[in-house]
Amino acid sequence: MHRPRKEMIAETRAKLIAAARHAFGTVGYAESSMDDFTASAGLTRGALYHHFGDKKGLLQAVIAEIDREMALRVNEVASRAPTRWQHFVDECTTYIEMALEPEIQRIMFRDGPAVLGDPAQWPNASVCIASMTDHLTKLQEEGVVVTDVDPETTSRLINGASSQAAQRIANSNDPEATSKKAIAAFKQLLEGLRQKP
Repeated sequence: MHRPRKEMIAETRAKLIAAARHAFGTVGYAESSMDDFTASAGLTRGALYHHFGDKKGLLQAVIAEIDREMALRVNEVASRAPTRWQHFVDECTTYIEMALEPEIQRIMFRDGPAVLGDPAQWPNASVCIASMTDHLTKLQEEGVVVTDVDPETTSRLINGASSQAAQRIANSNDPEATSKKAIAAFKQLLEGLRQKP
């Protein structure tokens, strides 16, 4: 019995992404070869080119998958916050703290920017900025955040700061210590947005 073509395509893509993710996470983008991905996935180079174009396209697909997982984790942590402000802070800091995890560190914050350029230009950045803008707008309406800053501009600045903090942790000789310093400085920056009583 033949399986539907759509199902076979999804399975092929998933196999290639899983093989590439493992390679990128363990040996890194530069050291991994397309022949390794295809061999470990039991597929041909042609399948890789057909689905992703090239190794860079495959990296983008791996990053998109990890990014979705990170977003789910961030939302889960933030959803337990008692206030909208704490939710906002937890969202930002949880993202930065993930830079301590070896796979995320290597793929998202070292190889990703080196190969694909500025993370602020990645497709997922606009979704993140829209969500942050929405939070800040509501926090302004609730009188928690100062009203003399533009929510979207502020979101872009916060997004840039969190991305820089994560990259700094990922490239540090002592990620744990760097993470503590980065989170403390980042929280202090966010505090500056709060309406003074």
